[in-house]
Amino acid sequence: MADEHDNDTADGHDAPPRHLHLFEGFGIELEYMIVDAETLDVSPVADRLLEAEAGAITSDVEFDDISWSNELAAHVIEVKTSGPAPSLSPLPAAFERHVSMIRRYAESIDRRIMPTAMHPWMDPVREMHLWPHDYHAIYEAFNRIFDCAGHGWANLQSMHINLPFCGDEEFGRLHAAIRLVLPILPALAASSPAMDGGVTGRLDNRLDAYRRHSARVPSVAGRVIPEPVFHIDQYQTQILQRIYADLAPKDPDGILQDEFANARGAIARFGRGTIEIRVIDVQECPAADLAIAAATIGVVRHLVAETWSSLADQQAWPVEPLADLFVRTIGDAEQTVIDNADYLRVFGYDGATATTGELWRHLVDDLRRRDPDATAYADMQLDTLLTCGPVARRIVHALGDHPTRDRLRDVYGRLCDCLAADEMFIA
Repeated sequence: MADEHDNDTADGHDAPPRHLHLFEGFGIELEYMIVDAETLDVSPVADRLLEAEAGAITSDVEFDDISWSNELAAHVIEVKTSGPAPSLSPLPAAFERHVSMIRRYAESIDRRIMPTAMHPWMDPVREMHLWPHDYHAIYEAFNRIFDCAGHGWANLQSMHINLPFCGDEEFGRLHAAIRLVLPILPALAASSPAMDGGVTGRLDNRLDAYRRHSARVPSVAGRVIPEPVFHIDQYQTQILQRIYADLAPKDPDGILQDEFANARGAIARFGRGTIEIRVIDVQECPAADLAIAAATIGVVRHLVAETWSSLADQQAWPVEPLADLFVRTIGDAEQTVIDNADYLRVFGYDGATATTGELWRHLVDDLRRRDPDATAYADMQLDTLLTCGPVARRIVHALGDHPTRDRLRDVYGRLCDCLAADEMFIA
């Protein structure tokens, strides 16, 4: 689900006088769990942390650089850019500073802030608490229709990237590029290998739950990979209007007749003039999140520029092969084998097969050759991701195949320490 109380910008605050053009600004959103300091069980006290800063219960606390807000689940707090950021490079430090502020409030009431995309033993049926304050009617509508007491609603934390466009032509280019990148993002970003008290053998359980969470109204998420629609009016007709029509019998008051009801892996936010990427698990620290953002945006930028393939070739891809690769990457992350040479050629990779990890190595190396400064602030984190695998792989190495609750608590406590120190997790 998107941020239903966002307004119309690349990040979710006061509307600018015009929509930004491609890559003129960036909106980043990071979500974190609030847990008990001793047990690490989820703790639904996001309102208390927001109140500690604002002086009253509120859904948003705004600063010049980063803002804080609630989410559907009361144990989740979001930090996000307060306005379109012209550059990514200052953002790791800005996010780290605000996470530290929230962490200090949490510690004052014996809570911790836990990173990664799923709590490893949360029972969503028993422990889910909806945010009870502003926008509660929207959350209740989602809960009534979809039953939010499940992992795909109650137990998930992600990073969202908002990329701007201005007009129909820019939208078509950006949507084509993003569709192609979505299937391989879990290879870098998977951070949810554990759920229900154990490891599942799948590295991105958040996305596996997410792709099923709106099955009661299948058009809401589709196959997560968006349909090949490259004009604004067609998107409105073929995707949004279909969702609204399918929801209408279950939503007679029209509460969910809005862009935020779209649950694809990238959604058009026409009010703010952005496309929002939503398939990236939140990492163990903001430095890692922003490294993945840098790589993602760099690849999207070069696809839009037709560096490796033409716009026509990019727009020709149907949903099915992209969705199939996406599902396989959810399972195996950077070890997923791509045996579609046509897909590899879209990214300038010469060869009949490659793992998703090998493809990302090729892409990051190419980005560095073309513009060394673009990812310089994130080079160390990217090297860790490319060498050691996503944090989900490292978590599994630390947990072992059959972790006890004590082992889970120890490893996820270390992940909380990584967030506090803004350091990557090494098994």
